Amino acid sequence: MTIVTANDPNAAWQNMRTVYAAYSALAREFAIETQPCPELESGSGIPSAAGVANAKDFLADMDQRVQIHQLRQFVQTSTQADETALRALLSFVLGKETRTESDRDKVDFLLVQLFSQAAPSDISGPSLSLTEAAKIMQPFLGPVEIVEISGLDQLEELLGKAYRAKNLNELFTSRIIEQGRRIKSSCGDKFFEPSALVTFARFGFLVRRAFFRLMHQDINTILDGLRDLEAQGVTTLDCRKAQFAADEPIARLRMICLSWRVMFHAEYSAGQPLCILVDLRTAVESALVHASRRGTPKAKAAAAGSAQEFEISGSSWDGDNNGN
Repeated sequence: MTIVTANDPNAAWQNMRTVYAAYSALAREFAIETQPCPELESGSGIPSAAGVANAKDFLADMDQRVQIHQLRQFVQTSTQADETALRALLSFVLGKETRTESDRDKVDFLLVQLFSQAAPSDISGPSLSLTEAAKIMQPFLGPVEIVEISGLDQLEELLGKAYRAKNLNELFTSRIIEQGRRIKSSCGDKFFEPSALVTFARFGFLVRRAFFRLMHQDINTILDGLRDLEAQGVTTLDCRKAQFAADEPIARLRMICLSWRVMFHAEYSAGQPLCILVDLRTAVESALVHASRRGTPKAKAAAAGSAQEFEISGSSWDGDNNGN
């Protein structure tokens, strides 16, 4: 199953040239050394059988050198990674006779990207059925008849947890993303069956939706908290646990939060920047609790739960005095 069929040599060749253009741009961005492919550089039409074979070998070699993290960054930041390029890349990887774990990860990523572009804006969580998901993916995968695949019912349980999560910390500590990856890996070659492709595309899209909803919610909670602290006379916050300064200006924290909305659009996993976001929300909420208990921004160490974590003194909040 591919987007471009072997019965249409002109379309297949154009698809290869699109993949070549995308991978060439990616190679330039990541300083991957490569030589031009004369056959794919030429715009004079389909070359001889030998020329097509050379082009296929070139793309196969190039594809092996492109890592999934590079593809993610390129697709999410480059203007050259439009829908035409995504379709071509997906068709190229799905068209391989033998597929690797790297191919699986690339297909999974590309499917979610295409699903995100094609899905209606009013989709609200796991109520989206697999049949509806198949219709969304039909332009990219063709008609897909949904059949049950053993083990994939676990994805529904994970989606339920994702949409019940109240914040990013809860989403990450439940390890939904990691469990989804484990299920994907356990599928082996079954991952590439049409029903599985639709199932994982839907799962990835909905987890991504949940992630961005919680991410924006956390950032808004932090911004609201910073505003409340400022109203109480606090101008700096000790955010060493979130890898900021002991006297980080609230104005700077606000600017950082606003920039995160753009930065985190590119990826959704429990990486270091997102852990910082989670820690910063904890710092701000603890500061607000202590300020509320004291009724003034001038206070000494106060307990956050059962442990002493944050302390405010004058116009600064000390957030690293927990004795751990």
